[in-house]
Amino acid sequence: MRLDKFLKVSRLIKRRTVANKVSDQGRIYVNDVIAKPAKQLKEGDIITIVQADTQIKVKIVKIPANNVSVQEASTLYEVVK
Repeated sequence: MRLDKFLKVSRLIKRRTVANKVSDQGRIYVNDVIAKPAKQLKEGDIITIVQADTQIKVKIVKIPANNVSVQEASTLYEVVK
């Protein structure tokens, strides 16, 4: 699954267009490498999102086949310290 779609499906970022914009600005890293929106993800990848003065780091637990419900969205990743 593409990075921008995963961020939207997992509800880490609200809209896919916003995920594209943030990624194009170089504020999203996959496995500590700046990632483009089309980056293909796999289970176990670490996504780091840098926003203003905060940083969110999550590990992908599951890649969904398509969209998931709001309740399932948080099961797709786990927060890494």
